[in-house]
Amino acid sequence: MDSFCFSPSDFVYKALSPPFLLRILFIQLLIRVLFRLRFSAMSSNGKSTSEKPKGVETDSSTGSINLIGTPYVSSSHTISEPHSKQGKGEASVTSGLTKLSGKTSVSSGVLIGVPKSRNPYGMKNGVSSGVRGKAVVSSGGKGKAIVSAEVVAFRSVKYGSHDGELRFRLIHYWEARNVVTKVLIGLEMLLIDEEETVIQGFIPAGRIDTYLPHMRAGGIYRLNTFYGSNNKTLYRVAESSFTVTFSTTSVLSDLDDSSVCFPEDRFRFHGYEEFDAACDLKGDLYDYIGHIKLVNGQVLGENLVLDDADIASSRRVMLHVQTHDGPVMKLYLWDKAASEFCERFKASGGTAHVILVTTLNPKRLGGALALSSMAPSRVFLDTDVQATRDYLNWMNMNLDVANRVNADIVTKSETVTIGELFSYMKQEDAKVVAWFECIATVGDVVHGSSWYYIGCGVCHTKATKGPTSLMCKKCGKTSIVGVAQYLTKISVYDNDDQASFVLLGDAGHELSGKKASELVEDYFEANEDVGGDHLVPVPQVLIDTIGQTRKFVVKVSKHNLTGQTQSLTVTKVMTLEVPEVEANLEGNVAVPDTRETLDKEDADDDPSTCFGSVKRAADKVEAEDPKRARSG
Repeated sequence: MDSFCFSPSDFVYKALSPPFLLRILFIQLLIRVLFRLRFSAMSSNGKSTSEKPKGVETDSSTGSINLIGTPYVSSSHTISEPHSKQGKGEASVTSGLTKLSGKTSVSSGVLIGVPKSRNPYGMKNGVSSGVRGKAVVSSGGKGKAIVSAEVVAFRSVKYGSHDGELRFRLIHYWEARNVVTKVLIGLEMLLIDEEETVIQGFIPAGRIDTYLPHMRAGGIYRLNTFYGSNNKTLYRVAESSFTVTFSTTSVLSDLDDSSVCFPEDRFRFHGYEEFDAACDLKGDLYDYIGHIKLVNGQVLGENLVLDDADIASSRRVMLHVQTHDGPVMKLYLWDKAASEFCERFKASGGTAHVILVTTLNPKRLGGALALSSMAPSRVFLDTDVQATRDYLNWMNMNLDVANRVNADIVTKSETVTIGELFSYMKQEDAKVVAWFECIATVGDVVHGSSWYYIGCGVCHTKATKGPTSLMCKKCGKTSIVGVAQYLTKISVYDNDDQASFVLLGDAGHELSGKKASELVEDYFEANEDVGGDHLVPVPQVLIDTIGQTRKFVVKVSKHNLTGQTQSLTVTKVMTLEVPEVEANLEGNVAVPDTRETLDKEDADDDPSTCFGSVKRAADKVEAEDPKRARSG
């Protein structure tokens, strides 16, 4: 037992021995270090993100950019969660500006649409914008900070997701609704970049409230992350094949005081011939500029008064317009475009003469070409934009040309005889292309020449034969699908005179009840031994029309006025049972209420979800012998 006993002096010696003491000191030091590390970590989470870590620089972009909210930084004010409280460990940013040395990091402001953003890595959110200002508008992206990205030009936008940055001016925006149900589908936009490239933008309905309050027409913005979707094929407002779609990770911010110049607008003007070629094709929507001849049937002057009650009831303004000394057309302005015109016209004191309307849909009403406004249409008068100012200057220096057509003649309504048609063509002052209605009887169908031509399947322009395929000069394509179109010469007569009419396109279909392409195809199927160059004889359905009396809408063309040909082009054929419609010299046939007709036709092709001229050759019947319609 003695061997297990030790004296107090032995205990003191063992307790105070150096190895034992070092162990105690090391444990105490380790406890303190761990405690300090824990305290330091908790403190760092509570620091303001406006501080910049020493030795760390953030990216900055050129130009002054107003941010409208930044992801992953909780703001003292949010729209989506106005009463939300700062969670434990979350960073906060005050609404005031923080003066920093060196490069700017996070700008302050209002956070839109970003729910309780946390930095998942506990790191500081040093976001470089190169400016101070508002916060970024985001649809709720998570996990990334908004930093300066590579700037993408509109011409480089392709299909799929993009992480780059777009910089643009917002020209215009409008609601996209289903034509039938009126349900809001989204917000469509017209955007232009510094290269003057125009592209269409789209914000889905569920994200409109996030971005729309911070958008204004004419504003300059940048957009980080977006989706390139295919542009719609019907009623396009831009040439680009793609649309910039705001995705769930898109972030929109103001771009102020930029050194880059963004054009204010860009117009795509079409004249009468181009609109006539695109009539009823429901393709791209182009812009028109010209001078006003009539407003709702009234001649411009001091006594012109707009009937507000009638306009509000019909939601329509009907104008007769003319570009330089070209044909006079009817221009229908609907809803917002009609209201916009009335406001601007009244503001001018009723003296405005020049008009520019964007994104118009060309339609054939009563056999005559008419232009109709669409949802994205905008209206400008006289001095509103540079294009109208330039036209106004031309008009003031060429009043004799602009006033060549008498407005009273434009609205003249009557059905003429064949003799009156010839009389008009012989008048010395008859220098304007015009349309008439004429009741006549089919006397014969001209044989010995082709009754059809092969046209482009898209624009109906007469196809030309290339080395190995058919080509279209208007579309610029070297290989197209050829489609047979009517170009049939008939002899007609009334009580006193006879004339030669040329059935063109749909007019032949309306008279015979059969499409030219069907008749040609049926013939070659029944005669497989004939070659593609074989001339198809006049079909029986056309011969059967001999003796029928119809109402023809005929066009007096420049070739008729100059005496190059006496054959008159037929653009529409109607039965006598159809109620007569108002016609006039300029082909502006007024349908009593065209709104219902337009809505019905447009409803079949919802423009919101779809996201040259046609050389009719009727004035030169001596066309080349058509071949079998074929694909290149």
